[in-house]
Amino acid sequence: MGEELEAKRIGLLHDLVPQATTIGFLVNPAFSWAKGQQGAVEEAGHALKLQVLILGANSDGEIEKAFETGVEQHIGALAIATAPFFDTRRAKLLALQSQYRLPTAHSFREFAAEGGIISYGPNGADAYRQVALYVGRILKGEKPAELPVTRPTKFELVINLKTAKALGITVPPLLLAQADEVIE
Repeated sequence: MGEELEAKRIGLLHDLVPQATTIGFLVNPAFSWAKGQQGAVEEAGHALKLQVLILGANSDGEIEKAFETGVEQHIGALAIATAPFFDTRRAKLLALQSQYRLPTAHSFREFAAEGGIISYGPNGADAYRQVALYVGRILKGEKPAELPVTRPTKFELVINLKTAKALGITVPPLLLAQADEVIE
């Protein structure tokens, strides 16, 4: 689902910053999903008549360089790809968002809760519930190899209005109405 969700985040950034004509996409080229993520984002950008600037990073220095390059290229917002590497760099990514005053979209609620402007991705509590159901089935004797692969069924859009205000962004009412959680 990563590819579908990356495209959705590009659309949400377009809704958040409609005047942006170029949106950046920070991807970890060493991550196995990177090519698919990049293709989905480029397709979404084309459909929205946006230019998408692909920025690759798999080190702290490359993350900093990607933000610098994005700002130099006048991107209006930046989507951060789903990748374990970026999940472990939350503080750095949020600090750079603040430093460069660049709205960023993330995959997990925790990013928005800690200062990111917007996140869209699977609902963590629902994912843990699904894991618990699987554990229960296994404990009742079902073989793990025979259990179907499941995908998330609940997704959440989180908007941080405090960050939006700090970045000088007015969140459109329609986008606010779609939010599952608004942090004030």
